[in-house]
Amino acid sequence: MPAATKNNARTPSTVKVDDPRTMRAWAFYDWANSSYALVINTALFPLYFQSVMNDAPQVLNLFGYEISANAAYSYSLSLSFLILVLLSPVLSSIAGSRGNKLSFLKFFCTLGALSCMGLFFFKSADQVLWALLFNITASIGFYGSLVFYNAYLPEIASPAQQDMLSARGFSLGYVGSLLILIISLVLIQVVADESNRGFYTRLCFFLTGCWWLGFAQYSFARLPKNRAITRHEQRERALARQSYFDLFTDSFEELQHTVRDLVKSKQIKWFLTSFFFYSVGMQTIFLIATFIGTELNLSQTKMIITIMLLQVVAIIGAMLFSWLSKRIGTTWVLMSAVGIWIIVCLLIYTLSAQDPDGQNRFFGIAGLVGLVMGGLQSMSRSTYSKLLPTSHDSATFFSFYDILEKLAIIVGTGVHGYLINKTGTTHASSLALAAFFVVGLICLSRLKVHERRALIKPH
Repeated sequence: MPAATKNNARTPSTVKVDDPRTMRAWAFYDWANSSYALVINTALFPLYFQSVMNDAPQVLNLFGYEISANAAYSYSLSLSFLILVLLSPVLSSIAGSRGNKLSFLKFFCTLGALSCMGLFFFKSADQVLWALLFNITASIGFYGSLVFYNAYLPEIASPAQQDMLSARGFSLGYVGSLLILIISLVLIQVVADESNRGFYTRLCFFLTGCWWLGFAQYSFARLPKNRAITRHEQRERALARQSYFDLFTDSFEELQHTVRDLVKSKQIKWFLTSFFFYSVGMQTIFLIATFIGTELNLSQTKMIITIMLLQVVAIIGAMLFSWLSKRIGTTWVLMSAVGIWIIVCLLIYTLSAQDPDGQNRFFGIAGLVGLVMGGLQSMSRSTYSKLLPTSHDSATFFSFYDILEKLAIIVGTGVHGYLINKTGTTHASSLALAAFFVVGLICLSRLKVHERRALIKPH
């Protein structure tokens, strides 16, 4: 990769590999966007949504269909990921043709942050459709930005640095999200009283959007805007001059070419198959964690404190797994993490509100989740990055990675939404998710990861 010739003071125009300033700016975006992942996706908004909908009928009539409020929430996330699956190939092709991932990173960040701010206006069950809409657009903004954010990793860091940098990003994200959650907890539990607690909770949604958009400016100012265009990318530049219909169809043709290139490598094929199956379980449990606590009658305060402690453990887990990968190998680290996730699912199945020790067991399970959550996410991203060829624009390959993750979430949230709508509890879905982890573990057993190897022949 050509060295940088001249860097703009705010947005460098070319990429310099292993530049500390660029890597620091990249990792800092995790600090910014993880506020959404914790406050909106995991902790406060699901709890607030449940509390608001408790005053409404238990079964909602949405567009002629009767579903529970919890199922509606789960299906709203499924819809957001379905939209992302359809958009990702087009967006990555546009970004590749213009050589500008930064603009799309900014767009999705802004969409997500403004959607978080919009949740401030969700005051009653009568506004549930608006709440679900903002929940969908916030999810699109968050996960859409990750396509372009992750695509920077193999461009700015050498294979030897990618595990460390990926873990650093996740660790910063956990610290940043933990800090905004502490601020939110102080506002809700200390500043607010019973008469205005709802207002301060909604204010936290607004502050989350401000945090995300505000701190992201540091990354935007220092991440490279463009890089040298390869021969492969010259073909994509023609897409920018086509009609939107041609652009859409050609983008999916490009995705097909990408898939064919990827499956030429047995290692990438086994890794992506495994990644899909264990992501079904991992991402779904992360999204439904608060509903599990609610079934055990945990108070809002206990749930928030549990999630805060989970974040602390996740920081340790991300760095621990990065360290272990150098000692025992990436494959064994990934397999160990997935094995622990299977145990987590089985333990969730045994939880019961009638068990006097159920809440303490939930806290222990949350500790296990925190340990493997950050480690598996971090190692998955860096492992895929190291397996990729260096001859193509990484946005296309990470677009496919992102599509697989979104399809996994669609499957997971769909399965969970269906089972919880039928059974009213998370027990059945926990067993279903355990089965997905088992398949992922079997696929991982076929994977042999090398630190650096040309796995795919260039076009």
